[in-house]
Amino acid sequence: MIKPGPVFTRPRTPAAKCLHLVRLNPIITRSELVEATGLSQPTITRATTSLLNAGLIQERTDLTQSRGRGRPTVPLEAADNDWALGGIAVGTKQTYIGLYDTKGRTLSEEELTTPVANLSEDDFLEHIMAGINRMMTSLNHRLVSLGVTTSGTVDDNGLVTAENLNWHGVDIAERLRFQFGVPVVVSSAIPAILGSETQAAEIGTSERVLVLFADDSIGSALSVEDEVSPIIPVPATHSELLGHGTSEHLLATQHILEAVRHEGVEAASLADAAQVANSHPAVRAILDERARQLGAITAELVKDNSPATVVIAGGAFTDDPKAPKQFAATVRASAGKELQLRMIPGHKEIVRAVARTVATDQLLRQPLDLGRSLQHA
Repeated sequence: MIKPGPVFTRPRTPAAKCLHLVRLNPIITRSELVEATGLSQPTITRATTSLLNAGLIQERTDLTQSRGRGRPTVPLEAADNDWALGGIAVGTKQTYIGLYDTKGRTLSEEELTTPVANLSEDDFLEHIMAGINRMMTSLNHRLVSLGVTTSGTVDDNGLVTAENLNWHGVDIAERLRFQFGVPVVVSSAIPAILGSETQAAEIGTSERVLVLFADDSIGSALSVEDEVSPIIPVPATHSELLGHGTSEHLLATQHILEAVRHEGVEAASLADAAQVANSHPAVRAILDERARQLGAITAELVKDNSPATVVIAGGAFTDDPKAPKQFAATVRASAGKELQLRMIPGHKEIVRAVARTVATDQLLRQPLDLGRSLQHA
């Protein structure tokens, strides 16, 4: 059984550090691993031997280099094997399932229509399990782990609470473990956005990065040292125009569309509301206020956590073309111009990124534990 632990941590064990570097570099030697990690030669030898035995890396004997006396240098690379890592990104209306190999390459992907709030938990899980089984039948791989991202919050026991999904303490992991007999991790989608960056970062990177996600749900997370942690709750919103309540409620897309309806405008989506706003000042004022409030809570988060970079994502920014500029102006008025602001451009990019990240998380954090769990399955 894989030991529980925080998801999306940077590699901590020697084996995890070696696998991380092998995946980032097409060809790498043991000596280069010693230099990059700061670990001793015997430690690297033990770690790479374990990874070789697990079938996660392989030696490139055709590239062997002889340098005078001593053993020849045999480079290493990531190995192909029959493992499939599953990632499930649960959305309000659709759920994305991706299956990946140990190199992170997509083996299969499918998007299911799942209006989660209108489905029972059992019906939703039946859709997901049927989708995974259908996808696996066409692959010459075995499913070895699953990862799930959702909106809302996930407690220490893996229970999900998400207002937009109508979930309160839902244990999605236990059903998936029982059905497939593999280890399962569940995370909020917001930390997974940051996790996708830490998985691609060089060892030793310690820059603080803050992410703010704003769409059907609102959330934030921070990477500090080698961990990614959600920020719960996000700072409160104070807005006469949008009403009173938590930021998670007042700044979510559903509440914004309700405010737009109070102006006599029926908009099925935020993109529709943004289109109407071009000729409707009251609707434009609502959208601008949302962008300002998102900027204000981000400025507060920056003040409290001192990140070097802020990453924003979600429909609040991508579906309203004028929102990013209003948001940035509000943040910079408080945080200054030195802060780096970056936006993930689209919904599909976010969904694919978080699914791949949560799918490969267990492999990258605990590669040898995952291999041992298969031996005892």
